[in-house]
Amino acid sequence: MAEETRYLSLNLYVRNSGYHEASWRISSADPAAALDPRYYVDLARVAERGVLDSVFLPDSPGMVRFRSAHLPSTGLDPVQLLSAVAQSTTHIGLVATVSTTYTQPWETARRLATLDFLSQGRAGWNIVTTAEPEVARNFGNLPHPPHAQRYERAQEYVDVVLKLFDGWSDTAAVMSRADGVWADTTQITSPHHHGRHFDVEGPLPLPRSPQGRPYLTQAGASPAGMELAARYADAVFTPQRDVPSAVAFRGRLREMTAQFGRSADHFKVLPGLPFLLGSTDAEAKALHTELEDASSDEFRWRNTAHLAGLDHTTVDPDAPLPDHILDAQPLTSFGGSIYQLAKQAPAPFREVARRVSALPGALDFIGTPEGLADLITDWWRAGASDGFTLMPNLLPDQVDLFVGHVVPILQRRGIARREYRGSTLRDHAGLPWSTHPHNQKPTMQQPRLAPGRGSAGVER
Repeated sequence: MAEETRYLSLNLYVRNSGYHEASWRISSADPAAALDPRYYVDLARVAERGVLDSVFLPDSPGMVRFRSAHLPSTGLDPVQLLSAVAQSTTHIGLVATVSTTYTQPWETARRLATLDFLSQGRAGWNIVTTAEPEVARNFGNLPHPPHAQRYERAQEYVDVVLKLFDGWSDTAAVMSRADGVWADTTQITSPHHHGRHFDVEGPLPLPRSPQGRPYLTQAGASPAGMELAARYADAVFTPQRDVPSAVAFRGRLREMTAQFGRSADHFKVLPGLPFLLGSTDAEAKALHTELEDASSDEFRWRNTAHLAGLDHTTVDPDAPLPDHILDAQPLTSFGGSIYQLAKQAPAPFREVARRVSALPGALDFIGTPEGLADLITDWWRAGASDGFTLMPNLLPDQVDLFVGHVVPILQRRGIARREYRGSTLRDHAGLPWSTHPHNQKPTMQQPRLAPGRGSAGVER
């Protein structure tokens, strides 16, 4: 049997009017559009036309007050929002961010399984631990857990969610009218989980979802984040600046994945790729200048401090970051990149912040479709990535440009699909269907819900 062709995994990051902080000021979309589900439906349909793997919605369970003065505050619940998108799309994957620090695993497992059913197997979960300390005040009187504790909790949390996803065997939903049996309860396993952070007794009240398990992603680049990704995730989103460092990062993660008994070939590394496209380099640079001119200098330095995990009220913008901060362990993955930038060229923090106009420590492409296609191709062929998390600095127009001009180039080069090869997000990513760890033979005749599908609507 011929080996199946390997293609890029392309994931579209959707935030407001674009990734750039000033995008909402010059976007062709109304500033209120990011509160309208139809806006996300339209973007997802464009991504689907480009045969992209998925759309990805970030989230934080709180609001940073100073940011809302300059950034659209449009924190709609991503699972609910993607449930609406699911009804108006047919193939595109739907990845929702849910925090493991400020939610409970049983509820999250049911919400994600529901999204997987609503989308017929296109759900994904972006696992985050939430770095912002101020969020803690929304959930009681306990202080924000330190980094190590958040990741310890996250590991147990994901373990519980996977137990819940696998609580029903693939054949437990018998649905036999003749025998009057809807489910074979001997094939339903309760997690009986009693750990340090969670006590979860019962299974989910619904069969195993169409993918078996929704697609799992993780965005941390710290050692603890990498371990979490290698242990559980199907893909990792990461800031990477150049090919050599990205090759090394991907190699380390693949080795770690294998150490956990998983196939490294079933694990995707998808660096973040902010971009601005123009018909010429000059046109793209002019658009970038327009975005930068629309930015607030005061917001930029405060937001850069926030991305570094610092309280902006304790930072003097007109002085370099003090040595005791630069020599400390960064509080966030982005913090390390910002500290490094501040060390390389000591300057007032305000000046350092002006150089952070995209994803800290990552690529920032400004140019033509051909140039972006060349960058993607070079990284792909060098083994620096399995695809990219596309982060258009301006929405919605830049997605149209990418799909209309970059995707055809990648397709002609044979590294991007021309059509979807299956119906689920795991299919799009070239990953095997998630087999139940204790799959049992059916005890009764299974109904066929649709051509080629099993008792829970699962592709065989």
